[in-house]
Amino acid sequence: MTRSIQEIIDRAANSTVGGEKKVLSVAAAHDEDVLRAVTAAVHQGIVKPVLVGNAEKIDAILRKIGEKSSDYWIEDAGDNTSTAARAVSLVRSGKADFLMKGLLSTAELMKAVIDKETGLRTGNLISHVMLYEAAAYPKILAVTDGGMNTYPDLEKKIAILTNAAEMLKALGYDRMVAACICGAESVDPKIQSTVDAQALSQMTGQWDKYKLKVLGPVGLDLAISGNACRHKGYGDPDGGNADILLTPNYEVGNGIGKALTYFAGAQSAGIILGAKVPIVLVSRSDEAKTKLSSIALGCLLSV
Repeated sequence: MTRSIQEIIDRAANSTVGGEKKVLSVAAAHDEDVLRAVTAAVHQGIVKPVLVGNAEKIDAILRKIGEKSSDYWIEDAGDNTSTAARAVSLVRSGKADFLMKGLLSTAELMKAVIDKETGLRTGNLISHVMLYEAAAYPKILAVTDGGMNTYPDLEKKIAILTNAAEMLKALGYDRMVAACICGAESVDPKIQSTVDAQALSQMTGQWDKYKLKVLGPVGLDLAISGNACRHKGYGDPDGGNADILLTPNYEVGNGIGKALTYFAGAQSAGIILGAKVPIVLVSRSDEAKTKLSSIALGCLLSV
């Protein structure tokens, strides 16, 4: 079980394939925060990067932050469309092990990722997970999906939760608890999120292989606070002990994540799952440390 973001970074520093560091393809690498994170990952022995984008800008930024361009593999590319396509092609051809979003929009990168002919699609739903480490909670909390699937139906929620469970299993979890977050704990047929939450919690056969317990519907307080469970008389022994927060829509997921970051000062790492390889994706406003943590997470999850 992984209990800290630093543990993810430390484990990634010891991760290799055939004795070689994993190769990260960075789409639109001409951004200072991105390059600070990528070069930090290099110096900590986590990855070997391919920097795809405006070569002139990449060179200037590397020199600004005290790096030598000659030490890096740089792929010059034109606009964001060609940059995304080239970064994806490096992964598809086996020259890189996983992918990172740089200074381009998520839509521009994902268009290249999901291209039926040249992309990285699988038969799985693509979803986003953010891991948060907050001082007020005793372990890492996975929040999904606050970035990819806007208003998922029950079928998509099953896939989103499956992706998150597979990720935690890959990180070494032998048992986990997921909470389906709703505005209340009672099922109301007029509120679809509560109906979906109840259905997910009853699909025990679906989750047994991950040793995953699903709670729902529950409010955020019952998901993460044992005291709240006692005060409200919520009797499930796994109440207040969530590893995964499955949110009803992306607005709730994004809001919880931003609150953890800006109100609670949480450290975080973000990843897209369901493609052929992990895709490092965080907000363009996130600090270099978050980007470094996300690179480390992608490194651990790539095979």
